[in-house]
Amino acid sequence: MAQKTATIIGATGLIGSHLLQQLQVSDAFNTIKVIGRRTAGYKNPKTEELIIDFEDEAAFKEAIRGSDVVFCAVGTTNKKVSGNKTAYRKVDFDIPVNAARFAAEKGCNTFAVVSAVGADSNSKNFYTRLKGEMEDAIQQQNIPTLLIFRPSLLLGKRNETRIGESLGKWIMKPLSFLIPARMKPIEAEDVAQAMVHATNSDLNGNHIFHYPEIKNYAKLQP
Repeated sequence: MAQKTATIIGATGLIGSHLLQQLQVSDAFNTIKVIGRRTAGYKNPKTEELIIDFEDEAAFKEAIRGSDVVFCAVGTTNKKVSGNKTAYRKVDFDIPVNAARFAAEKGCNTFAVVSAVGADSNSKNFYTRLKGEMEDAIQQQNIPTLLIFRPSLLLGKRNETRIGESLGKWIMKPLSFLIPARMKPIEAEDVAQAMVHATNSDLNGNHIFHYPEIKNYAKLQP
């Protein structure tokens, strides 16, 4: 198997941090580019940090160049943007859509992006509507393999406290057997593992992964 170059956007997040760890030990990838706004001090011979302003399209496009696979796990919260929906959209829509556009322009074969369960551009809910609009825009790009992951509530250790999310975990985890499959909470590590395994499979075209598919791909042997 020829070794590939992977690019991660959102490597400091819950899923992104697991993606980075798994790619660093994967024999399928010999180079991992991490695109971000500020340095995180990664120390790994396979890993290269690229610090850019995401609104600088030329710099963003150049950072994407040479990627075989782009993983986009970027996302913000209402708290981080102080309720500013324009700022929210810049992170959860502009960054992934531009990344997909530049990936297509630069000949990238595979684009894997984290969305959310319930994503629907016609939704009345701001968050799920935004995710749906992002998915619609990315699917308009000419990428040979597009993998969209729609997890529900993410489980795992964060560097920040999200009160609503913590309450949801406390309620949902013990009652997960009562929850419809697509809505079940899932470990962020499983999502990352499924993303890596799916990009190393023979999938082509557009594919959407919910909880059952994510769990199945997470179990695959690398």
